[in-house]
Amino acid sequence: MSAEHATPIEAFETPFALARAHAAAVESILEGTDMVRKPHSDVEDFLDEKGREWARLMYAEHMALRAELEQRRTDVVGADGVERRATRASERQLETVLGRVPVPRLAYQAPGATDLHPMDASLNLPREMYSHGIRRMVAKEAARASFDEVVEVVRDYTGSTIAKRQVEELAVRAAQDFDAFYEQRAAARASKDGLLVISVDGKGIVMRHDDLRDATRVAADKSVRKLETRLTPGEKSNRKRMAQVATVYSIAPFPRTAGDILHTTRDAAELDTKRPRPTDKRVWASVEKEAREVIREAFDEALRRDPEKRRRWVVLVDGAPKQLEMVKKEARRIGAEVTIILDVVHVIEYVWGAARALFGESNTKAERWVADRLLGLLTDRSGGDVARTIRWWANRHEGLDQAGQRAVDKACDYLANRTRTRLMHYEAALRDGLPIATGVIEGACRYLVKDRMDRTGARWSLTGAEAVLRLRALRASGDFDAYWQFHLANDRERNHASRYADAKIPDPLPPPKTRLRRVK
Repeated sequence: MSAEHATPIEAFETPFALARAHAAAVESILEGTDMVRKPHSDVEDFLDEKGREWARLMYAEHMALRAELEQRRTDVVGADGVERRATRASERQLETVLGRVPVPRLAYQAPGATDLHPMDASLNLPREMYSHGIRRMVAKEAARASFDEVVEVVRDYTGSTIAKRQVEELAVRAAQDFDAFYEQRAAARASKDGLLVISVDGKGIVMRHDDLRDATRVAADKSVRKLETRLTPGEKSNRKRMAQVATVYSIAPFPRTAGDILHTTRDAAELDTKRPRPTDKRVWASVEKEAREVIREAFDEALRRDPEKRRRWVVLVDGAPKQLEMVKKEARRIGAEVTIILDVVHVIEYVWGAARALFGESNTKAERWVADRLLGLLTDRSGGDVARTIRWWANRHEGLDQAGQRAVDKACDYLANRTRTRLMHYEAALRDGLPIATGVIEGACRYLVKDRMDRTGARWSLTGAEAVLRLRALRASGDFDAYWQFHLANDRERNHASRYADAKIPDPLPPPKTRLRRVK
């Protein structure tokens, strides 16, 4: 990220003289007969431009003032143990939200050693040209919009020019402290009672070929493209890398009945009004890490919130065997007793597959039939019992074709699986007020992954995708501001303190003068 040289700020006896002169010139124009006849939009544009330039001048002259105050130190020792005794005046450029400003400061030197700049450390300047203000803007916007759109936003709101590749690089740097932030964070805000819920799921992201996992890349190499300019639906599976999504949250128990779920005993609007909302919700996703790593992180997050394991832990799963195996392994690792519940929405989708095979496309008859099967599951009938009922209906159905039979077999095999059947005790779960659906994690998959990562034509690099997922997770969890302060502190350690002996940065400025209080 090379920088062009900004216009140097000349030394004035009176600090901020250039900014005052600029403000006076703006006042003179505003008082002129030409400006008083302009529409408000022209006045607004004029003040936006001139006001930004005034602020840039104030910024630059403040940097010049610091340089004037900088005192020569004799104790500048690097982490390499070499004392830097020679000094010279130097200058670097800083691209800020107000425009480019020069930063004059002293460089401390020694033969064969890299220069040290205590003033850079005092200002906590980043190593590249872009200020933390620009980096913060890029981080927030990259989580929301495409990199091309971020380039436009930065140009429109700051006047600074930044390339698309630099946007991705800054986003990656902005997200680098994500794991450390949550590892050190105290769980003081977490509820002390209520249910502690963990849920995980996966969502595919279309990746650049080199960033696919090995098995997927091999399959992609063997596949034959049907079209030159786009992927057809069957080809997309070999272009995706699975992102593992996780959420941990607290929620109050909410006892219900099967009738409440089917809306036959209480009005749906009334039920929704009384339903407790998740609190202390954290959501995140990773396309870089393996699923087992993300599931481990979810259990570690839950353990930080309930280290004594006094609350009731609930884990909602979709029934995938590998996922279930990893959940049980993590529960054993930390010695937590968990209630594992199979997401009822996944179950219903399989039942609907059988219903469409028996009754045609979705219709009221199929809807009633699905409701009857769901009622059985919610009133403690086993998945095997419901599967037998579905096969009875299939045997009575005349003209069931092969596709329909496959849909029925798929639903019955899913329901009758012994491992899954043990996770379908929905009547007890409703009685105890436990959640039985994965609405929170489904929403997280949609927000974190699909809404941003699944844009038409997008092909993600691994580092870029991981950075954007982290930044979106911080915003979704309401942690971005706290994270940013943590990130800035880490930046100071990485870029500055680590370069000095004992991580002690010499103060480049003289001690503040003691103000004497007048005694009357």
